[in-house]
Amino acid sequence: MIPNTHEDPVATRWIDIAPGFAGYLALPPAGRGPAIVLFQEIFGVNKHIRAVARQWALDGFVVLAPDLFHRRAPRIELGYSGDDHAQGMALHQAYTHEEQLADVAAAMATARALPEAAGQRCGALGYCMGGRLAFFAAATAGADAAVAYYGGRIQDHLALAPQVKAPIQFHYAGDDAYIPPPAVDAVRAAFAGHHGAEVQVYPGTPHGFNCWSRESYEPRAAALAHGRALQFLATALNG
Repeated sequence: MIPNTHEDPVATRWIDIAPGFAGYLALPPAGRGPAIVLFQEIFGVNKHIRAVARQWALDGFVVLAPDLFHRRAPRIELGYSGDDHAQGMALHQAYTHEEQLADVAAAMATARALPEAAGQRCGALGYCMGGRLAFFAAATAGADAAVAYYGGRIQDHLALAPQVKAPIQFHYAGDDAYIPPPAVDAVRAAFAGHHGAEVQVYPGTPHGFNCWSRESYEPRAAALAHGRALQFLATALNG
């Protein structure tokens, strides 16, 4: 019988990205591997995002989840409804495009410099607001691959699409109250000539379908999307 030592195979800690800007780091059981920068939703690096970081660490990646609202609400953790949702929306609205690009660049550089990821590739993964930042990471910060789950307002920044040279995968809910079908069509059209681009749509699913802490959670779509994203990033970052 194998003894149960209750040891956690994923080591986690907060690290500094820049003065006043921290990130939650999750290391794989092997201790090293290719890096992924995990970009949060508008709700902070909350319990769910930390669990997602651990999930991807168990899949063999060094995962860094930057605290994107560090300028106005460091280490904030929000829920998904009521006043918490309103606060997250307000923080998102105050988060300028210039701040977003600066944070993406700093987080990607920090992840690449981690000794646990040294000499290996670095990808980007994001959800909702973070999906847009994963796209920015591919367009402006040299991500070796990117996955964007229901990335809000990517369609407003498609002038950056020609700058994306690495593989990129988009996941969209088929019944998204925040991202209408024409936005998805615009993204698909912008990447029609990119041979490493994928656009996956999950019919009948709502925005936020991957998050098991939300009422919109759809486990079948979440499982299918995770499998696709895992195969995509494992191929691109371990190749």
